[in-house]
Amino acid sequence: MELLVIFGPIFFSFFVYFIFRNSPETTKYVALGWFVVLFFLSLNWYHQLPPEGYMVLGKYLSVPQFGFELTIKMDALSVAMLILTSALLVLVVLTSWEEKEQHIYMSLLIMFSGPIFGVFMTTNILWFFIFWELTLVPMLFLVGYWGAEERIYAAIKFFLYTHVFAMFMFVAFFMIFRQTGVWDFSDLAGKENLFKTPFLIWWLMFLGFAAKLPVFPFHTWLPDAHVQAPSSISVLLAGVLLKMGAYGLIRFTVELMPETTKHFAMVMLIIGIITTLFAGFLAIYERHIKKMVAYSSISHMGMVVVAISTVTYDGLSASLYEMIGHALVISPLFLIAGWLHHKTHTWYMDEMGGIMKKAPFVSAIFILAGMAALGLPGTMGFIGELTITISAVKAYGWWVAIVAVAGLISAGYIIWAVRRAIHGPMSPLVERTTFTMSFPEKLALAIYAILIVYFGVNPQPIFNLANQAFAFLGGN
Repeated sequence: MELLVIFGPIFFSFFVYFIFRNSPETTKYVALGWFVVLFFLSLNWYHQLPPEGYMVLGKYLSVPQFGFELTIKMDALSVAMLILTSALLVLVVLTSWEEKEQHIYMSLLIMFSGPIFGVFMTTNILWFFIFWELTLVPMLFLVGYWGAEERIYAAIKFFLYTHVFAMFMFVAFFMIFRQTGVWDFSDLAGKENLFKTPFLIWWLMFLGFAAKLPVFPFHTWLPDAHVQAPSSISVLLAGVLLKMGAYGLIRFTVELMPETTKHFAMVMLIIGIITTLFAGFLAIYERHIKKMVAYSSISHMGMVVVAISTVTYDGLSASLYEMIGHALVISPLFLIAGWLHHKTHTWYMDEMGGIMKKAPFVSAIFILAGMAALGLPGTMGFIGELTITISAVKAYGWWVAIVAVAGLISAGYIIWAVRRAIHGPMSPLVERTTFTMSFPEKLALAIYAILIVYFGVNPQPIFNLANQAFAFLGGN
């Protein structure tokens, strides 16, 4: 079953394309069914997890002469990412219900599900890198074909930027094997002393993961990719691909090299704070609604880096919550931004206005997600920002409370966006626009809204996962 989940979608996607190319509408039901199966399979794995450590599902494709094999092991952190990924894939299908050329589009989504699950399921660093790179292929075409006017430029920039920085990561992985003779990173936990060049390995890995997050100054590819990508694909970029970078930082810096990470913790902290504040200020000055959301996304990932830099149980628990919360909060903002552009044919908020009067449901969801992004109590955004600030202050002192300024900056650009686009006088452009939305799209937005509030008032299920994932740091 494990191999089927990882490699099956790669071959299954071609089967779906050729079988259903004459009835493309069928492919969305096939994709939806497959992603629902993945979601419940991920939940089943969660219930099978041991109280601590990894659950070993199998070892495959052994190559003895090179000393490596595909090891499938999962812990609570892995399963958290799998549940999030499969849930977002289900919602992406619902919000792509009327996308053009669905037999190709849905086939690429199915193809994407294989390697992204492989990233979170394997503990072999070489296979981890292979799956990491394979996720780029379907995303390249999803952005490059279904995107906006500058889609080719954005897709190539996204591909080259993340691929080049992944090479740094690959060099680090090769050095790990050369110095330890081990491919499985779960076998190297607590053996940091085996690394002969720990500082070099750490920096090479950090560059690879930092560009994926992305953090300042490696963030420039993301606004272009978000603006040009279809809104549903922006959900995957923000909700899944960026989380690969955070997942990698936790796995390969904190878990694998905790002492070296503590040595460079202050560097990570400063980078995280700069990213949070810099991207937030860029969002304030942005007229382009989707680019504003993109900068907001970068700002929140800076908060994740701040939490990871503490190398503490509290900090990592807060980072996991923020990773999941960010995915659920930023996704409806991207979806609504793209939907508004599709209806009004403009990206600029000052050309909108009065949308609440013509599209009250969508406007209400936008306001709710926006309030969560600025950290309103009762939403996931509040819990994420609060726990990160507390863990950072405990680790570094009161001066780090400056990161809380991000909430004030978020309030600035979110309230300004609501004032310009949602409320205010109705613009002539909005007045002559017909705002209609399919039932699957409305359902997806409603699910996002429910999850944002549910986990905002009941965060314990996510922190239960954190209890298992980071027990090695002394949590309880």
